[in-house]
Amino acid sequence: MPDSRPGQFLLSVVVPMYNEESGIGIFFDTIEPILEQVTSNYEIICVNDGSADSTVELLKQNHLRNPRIRLINLSRNFGKELATTAGLDHASGDAIVLIDADLQDPPELIPDMVDRWMDGYDMVGAIRSDRSSDSFGKRVSANLFYRIIGKLSETPLPANAGDFRLMDKRVVAALKRLPERTRFMKGLFAWLGFRQTMLYFSRQPRAAGSSKWAFWKLWNFALEGIFSFSTFPLRIWTYMGMITAFFAMCYMFFLIFRTLIIGVDVPGYASVLVTILFFSGLNMVGLGIIGEYLGRVFIEVKQRPLYLVQERVGFDEEKSDGGQP
Repeated sequence: MPDSRPGQFLLSVVVPMYNEESGIGIFFDTIEPILEQVTSNYEIICVNDGSADSTVELLKQNHLRNPRIRLINLSRNFGKELATTAGLDHASGDAIVLIDADLQDPPELIPDMVDRWMDGYDMVGAIRSDRSSDSFGKRVSANLFYRIIGKLSETPLPANAGDFRLMDKRVVAALKRLPERTRFMKGLFAWLGFRQTMLYFSRQPRAAGSSKWAFWKLWNFALEGIFSFSTFPLRIWTYMGMITAFFAMCYMFFLIFRTLIIGVDVPGYASVLVTILFFSGLNMVGLGIIGEYLGRVFIEVKQRPLYLVQERVGFDEEKSDGGQP
């Protein structure tokens, strides 16, 4: 049976922002009429993730125009995952929507999300069924990433499902119980479980500005997802060690047999050098993978706050000293 939902509910919309001055006006002009159709009781929580442009000033101006627009100004750039976490920590809605400011994820889908939430679903995700607006390289790399992590991760991760989603407040409460510092939000959403459903949409071009995700950032983001939700990169070296030992033993028996039957010849310098370089390379790769996991342990044990807040605008309690709520 579906859970009962409140007749009068608060809808929170969390929007992480980084250097979005060119698209802020378009974003609010688009999303506010849509939210008004759903409920007049809403809040838009904008998280400024250390922008170097006039994003903060524009958000403050929009707050004066519409007090339901609220600002969390982080002390520096912490990255989108932690900016998203800061927004969720400050959201007080019965339902919380995550969306980017670039409008590639259509706000027009929010009413349908709310309808599914009213039907009893705890999480309503959105899957990009058409990514033709993305570059060819981004489409190929995204498909490759979802295939790899789908094979490696013990937690099923829906392909082409981004951060754009609606969550019930009890899902967000459960998410707040996950304390890790290195956060891969897509994986955390999938790990939570609860009653979920998906909507499909065509990804649109950016409304303004340019993407902040360069190739190197996407590469590191993919590694973060793999190392955060799979121990297979560690486990594979056990298999590689066993396979290498097996072939080494076969080669040893071959050398013994050849020496007994044919005799001893002078070993080649090239083959010895290639063998040494090959196994040295394997050792370095293995140490690098161990280092990736060890580095994450190092970050976790320091127990630093996930983020620091420099300023809050539009909340009941104003603080400028910052700190994790």
